[in-house]
Amino acid sequence: MAQFRNERIGFVFQFNNLLPEFTALENVCLPGFIAGKDEGAVRQRATELLEKLGLRDRLTNLPSQLSGGEQQRVAVARALINQPAIVFADEPSGNLDSRNAEELHQLFFRLRDELGQTFIIVTHNEALAALADRTVTIRDGLLFN
Repeated sequence: MAQFRNERIGFVFQFNNLLPEFTALENVCLPGFIAGKDEGAVRQRATELLEKLGLRDRLTNLPSQLSGGEQQRVAVARALINQPAIVFADEPSGNLDSRNAEELHQLFFRLRDELGQTFIIVTHNEALAALADRTVTIRDGLLFN
């Protein structure tokens, strides 16, 4: 089950869960290394993802040296490193200020379009939900389309 999750599912959490002793690049590489992929190829893909997410100059920074928005973009790159079939995002902007939250929201939809990536986003943020292709509401344990 762990191998399936590592290879097929990406995760983005409200609290980015970056490992503080590793650089942005190393944090992104970890799922690829765990999957046993070629180290050079993993580092190259991680670099490309971080560059795509506007972090070209932050590859060697530790999480403590990054803003909250930058940390969350590193977490998004980490979720994408193994080219998962789907990315689950649990309140991904809940820990960000409004400007960084909006940038992250736009990033999800840009990645959807550019990479053909599927995102399932759990959120209380109505503005983010309104941008989605489809919304499902859970209220009192019941699903509403």
